Amino acid sequence: MGLSAEQLTMALDALAAREPAFAAAVARVGYPEPRIRDRGYGTLLRTIVGQQVSVKAAQSIWNKLEAGLGDLDDPQTIAAATPEGLRDAGLSRQKSSYAKSLADEVTSGRLDLMNLPADDEEAIAQLVRIKGIGRWSAEIYLLFAEGRTDIWPAGDLAVQIEIGRLLGHDERPSEKLCRELAEPWRPHRGAAAIFAWHHYSSGMKVV
Repeated sequence: MGLSAEQLTMALDALAAREPAFAAAVARVGYPEPRIRDRGYGTLLRTIVGQQVSVKAAQSIWNKLEAGLGDLDDPQTIAAATPEGLRDAGLSRQKSSYAKSLADEVTSGRLDLMNLPADDEEAIAQLVRIKGIGRWSAEIYLLFAEGRTDIWPAGDLAVQIEIGRLLGHDERPSEKLCRELAEPWRPHRGAAAIFAWHHYSSGMKVV
């Protein structure tokens, strides 16, 4: 499961002690709510279903898949489905191939989501073998579903925007620069990312 409210508070207090910009921002908008997802296959399948569509549309597709195919938390369900069955439920040809790739990785035993490597980069490398799961999706999974404390999705646009604003940059920092800026924040970069999204969604101005 993801980082708890207590973990987020402790991590952000530690960050605030190191970085005055975090201290000021937490004072402005408070602590973020936890972002927690279930660990395992179903969450990654939802990630694929939800790509490039609204939350409402993704839920509608999920409901149709579930009604037509059965238990979506069991990878055998997608593995046994026909391409036509997947398309009838609203999955594009591309997403159908992604869903099949995920089910195949899990059912074959090549990917064990209950025993991913403890090293974050090794875990990301295993996840991105799945078609349709890029680095960002892998990082989000490890942060929200496994609660890995030092995951840093520096390629996320909102993270870049908000970290740039919080630190007083005139321009949005690049992914490379975002990674460099966050090095001193280890091992609390996961909380920093969750706070960046929280601050971004609050619409607060940095003064």
